[in-house]
Amino acid sequence: MFFYIDPGTGGMLFSILVGLIGAAFYSLKILTMKLKFIIHGGKAVTNTNNIPIAIFSDDKRYWNVFHPICRELNNRGIEVHYLTLSADDPALNSTYQHLKAEYIGKNSKAFARLNFINATIVLSTTPGLEVYQWKRSKNVKYYVHMLHAASEVTLYKMFGIDYYDAILLSGEHQLQDIRNLEKLRNLPAKELLKVGIPYMDEMVLRLKRAGQPPAHPRTVLLAPSWGKSSIFATYGDVIIDILQQTGYHIIIRPHPQSFTSEKEMLDKLIAKYPASEHLEWNTDVDNFEVLHRSDILISDFSGVIFDFALVYDKPVIYTNPQFDISQYDAWWLDTPIWTFTALPRLGIELTNANLPELKSLIDTCLSDSKFITGRENVKNEVWEYFGEGTEKTVEYLIKKYNELTEEVI
Repeated sequence: MFFYIDPGTGGMLFSILVGLIGAAFYSLKILTMKLKFIIHGGKAVTNTNNIPIAIFSDDKRYWNVFHPICRELNNRGIEVHYLTLSADDPALNSTYQHLKAEYIGKNSKAFARLNFINATIVLSTTPGLEVYQWKRSKNVKYYVHMLHAASEVTLYKMFGIDYYDAILLSGEHQLQDIRNLEKLRNLPAKELLKVGIPYMDEMVLRLKRAGQPPAHPRTVLLAPSWGKSSIFATYGDVIIDILQQTGYHIIIRPHPQSFTSEKEMLDKLIAKYPASEHLEWNTDVDNFEVLHRSDILISDFSGVIFDFALVYDKPVIYTNPQFDISQYDAWWLDTPIWTFTALPRLGIELTNANLPELKSLIDTCLSDSKFITGRENVKNEVWEYFGEGTEKTVEYLIKKYNELTEEVI
């Protein structure tokens, strides 16, 4: 008698099997080390596989966050092991002498590796440590989390950062939110340090080198996220019709995930609104050039809003995402969500009621000086140590390593 296993179940079982094999492999390595310890009469055996500083990235798009850190550590001759879940991560092509970048696979295979990694410090932007598949390794002394955007920590899925030892922050509101969560959950106090935003410091330097963009007609960048709360899901092709009626140059830059998860919808829009003198579709891997030459951004809940407003110093039009707050750490707190207090200072909210007046909204955002003041206020709140982020982050990592090992690197 034959038993049928559907493809979904079969894939899940295969994933579990790979995870078990990986866990067994690394458990065997640990057992071997213990046997060596016994054979050598209880004397410690140096583990040459120990990594001073490991960086874990769950996607190639975070290379811009880690790159300044890797560059500075390399300049100081400090060995870094970069573990990525992206086979085409730019880190894998790095020529830094002291950076070893490695693709560790996906899903269970990757987490089996991470769960037994031997390192003094692990640095990551990934939430969910000790909550999902990613567990703390007994061979790691310290887990450090850094943010990958100028935002806040309360919009991580619930318990996302509870099991890190330290969090690197950029603003006082982030620090206060974490302390409040710790009190509510009776958690031990984590080490919290404000260091700034290294990748945004890099963007500022690049912008200064680029200078002013060439003369161009007023340009509007529509850069939606993806999913059921995104601009395209909410307004469909209506927003493109209205934008074309403004007479401005329109750039549409879909979220990369839309080309996979929303391909049918996107294909229809591209076919209905082909590129022309006044409309272009942008898919550049690097968004610097398109942000540089755009005068205003229309987006939803994408992190690019803060990049555009705070680095490029330009206004935004945003939508208010509707999501179930019960999934997020913000649910625990009575204080307002900082992002929702910041957005009105950066631009104007787009709604069903004011969508027909989109041209007027654009003109107001570009002419009203209150948004210039608002951007400066928001930047002061979320971007402390402007221009010092990389140095402060690296100095912290070196100091912490020395404390944990009583060695000097």
